[in-house]
Parts: sequence; C-alpha cells; structure tokens
Amino acid sequence: MKIPQQATLLRIFIGESDRFDGVALHEAIVLKAREMHLAGATVLRGPMGYGLSSRLHTAKILRLSEDLPLVIEIVDSEDNINRFLPELETMMSSGLVTLEKVQVLKYGDTVTTPG
Repeated sequence: MKIPQQATLLRIFIGESDRFDGVALHEAIVLKAREMHLAGATVLRGPMGYGLSSRLHTAKILRLSEDLPLVIEIVDSEDNINRFLPELETMMSSGLVTLEKVQVLKYGDTVTTPG
C-alpha cells in the first residue's frame, strides 16, 4: 500500500466509554478503517482531558476515570479519507473530528533480501 506524499490526517476525539452497536467505538472505527483498506489507524489514550461538557476525565489515582479521552489518527490520501467520512458519521453520536493536510515523509520500510 502506498500513501501519497501529500496526504490527509483524520483525527477523531472520543471517550473510552463511547460505543457503537455494543462494541467500543474506537474498536469499531479501527475495524471499519481496516475493512475499507485505509493505510492504518492508531488509537492514543490520554491521561487527562475534557470536551464540550467541560467534565474532566483523568487517570489520577484519586479520581480514576473509566472514560479517558481517546484520539484515533488515520493518515491516507484525501480521497480515501473522504470515502471513510460518511461511514464515520453513522458511527459517532458525539465527539470531535478534524482534518488536516500532512506531508508523508516515510511509510513503512524497504524490505531487502539477505544475500
């Protein structure tokens, strides 16, 4: 799989407790991205954050949250990301979705055969 040098970063901000069809939303999003052959997806778990409600979510020992912030990042061509967005729309009831242009410097490694 090849990503163009000029690509798009899709960043999705959700909560750890968000669900879609009985499955963790972050898992559903990553599986849908994989099903649609997007280049890759990474889920990042944040130790602290807040969103629209201004409710603080934190991993501090005295206030252990079961709804920590998650960020899902997907980088691919603009066309592939745009093809994915309607699917994402059906999965999310709340959250923040951003897009930005990125320059891909490297994707994967060149495999060489010893010999």
